[in-house]
Amino acid sequence: MTTSKPTTPKTVGEMQVMAREFLGRKGIEEARLEADLLVSHALGMDRLGLLLHLDRPLLPAEVDAAREALVRRAKREPVAYITGGREFYGRNFLVGSGALIPRPETELFIDVVKQWAKEGALPEGPKILDLGTGSGCIAITLALEVPGALVSGVDVSPEALAWAKRNGAELAPEVQWLLGDGFEVSSAQGPVDVWVSNPPYVRREEIDSMAPEVKDYEPDGALFAPGNDPDHFVRRLLDEFPKVVAPGGYLLVELGHDQGERALQLVRERKLTGRMELDLARIPRLLVVGPRG
Repeated sequence: MTTSKPTTPKTVGEMQVMAREFLGRKGIEEARLEADLLVSHALGMDRLGLLLHLDRPLLPAEVDAAREALVRRAKREPVAYITGGREFYGRNFLVGSGALIPRPETELFIDVVKQWAKEGALPEGPKILDLGTGSGCIAITLALEVPGALVSGVDVSPEALAWAKRNGAELAPEVQWLLGDGFEVSSAQGPVDVWVSNPPYVRREEIDSMAPEVKDYEPDGALFAPGNDPDHFVRRLLDEFPKVVAPGGYLLVELGHDQGERALQLVRERKLTGRMELDLARIPRLLVVGPRG
């Protein structure tokens, strides 16, 4: 019994078709889009360039690069880790092993703080601290979007902070990067006008329902709550709020889809002022605490 060898695509268009069919057979939900993204990345062009050059002949090295990217995706490695980047607030952020991939819902941090700055709810040159900065997407974007902001990003993970520093060098904002325990560093850096954090809040028992792209590749420390307690960091942030945040300042914390009411109860128990900001899916996503009296 003989088996036929895989056909080698000769043009960009043939590679595109083969990539879409391959990812489709592997059960990738957005096979067409992701095939285009991976092939265009392998060929050193954007998706529009891919679509405009479907008749261009391929070099052997280009075929090899595209196949390698597709095989990695078939193993459920995230597209962002394969291409090395993910867009956040209109900018490309470098990401890879050791850094949480930026999510669209996290852009809500930027919208809220920008609005405060526009309305004059923050002092000129507000001091902002990002606890658990990861790739640095929140800290860097705030530094670029809030005029005069003095921004610091802290993370306990050297791997994550290395990505943040790379993004800082690439996008060139003025951000101070700090390695260490987030709460110790925050106390030493305070008082700040805005304290932001996107902490881990996933329970361990949820792991079976998580996509392989997340549970098998993204860092556990950025996903899973300590002690299997999704509210762990909310409590700690609220308890440290009066020590870290200046009078008139705010705390913003990203939450899981079912944390909103529990978080507000924790705010009330501490006799603080809090509210929720909804994301585009109308999920209570961002806990806003303050202004501090």
